[in-house]
Amino acid sequence: MTEKDFSLRLAQLREKKGVSARDMSLSMGQNPGYINNIESGKSMPSLCGIFYICEYLGMTPKDFFDIEVQNPSKATDLYRVARELPDEQLEHLIALAKGLRK
Repeated sequence: MTEKDFSLRLAQLREKKGVSARDMSLSMGQNPGYINNIESGKSMPSLCGIFYICEYLGMTPKDFFDIEVQNPSKATDLYRVARELPDEQLEHLIALAKGLRK
């Protein structure tokens, strides 16, 4: 993932959460322009900053960097539910998901 990809991913996920860059920055205890500076490519977060961003967004760093998943929080929720299902119900869920994909 390039710096530009990181910035775009952050903006995409922040917007899905429905929060402004300023509010996210302040909620994370940063200056008001922190997230905007990252999204505009003016700066990049430290490793700790990445962890705080992911925590704020309610996802793991793995989810953040998996750009093929459009809504990682919902995918993680679905995975948590699916892990607890017996095999028969899991097969039904898989069939349903495949049907929805068409």
